[in-house]
Amino acid sequence: MTELKSQSCEACKSDAPQVIGDELASLQKEVPKWTLVEKGGEQQIERTFKFKNFAEALGFTQKVGDLAESEGHHPALLTEYGKTTVNWWTHKIGGLHRNDFIMAARTDELFGE
Repeated sequence: MTELKSQSCEACKSDAPQVIGDELASLQKEVPKWTLVEKGGEQQIERTFKFKNFAEALGFTQKVGDLAESEGHHPALLTEYGKTTVNWWTHKIGGLHRNDFIMAARTDELFGE
């Protein structure tokens, strides 16, 4: 399997299947620092990245935003003093798609992992 961080998102339609079961478990193993959460009845993956100060957190938030724009796939971002929390999920399907795990891996790469 090709590393997730080297993949690009595919166009997602509203009838695309959500990742579940074995596929979900396999993808979670590829981004082990991300946590499966449920918000508003939708499954998401979430990770908080820690920084020395607000300026570093804000800079990282901008990098994630630039990545999101380049792929046409957008997360929820919360920037606070010394941390940025990123949530990926696919709005069109109300849950998780392979694209979310690709973007999580690419976000990890932006962080230097």
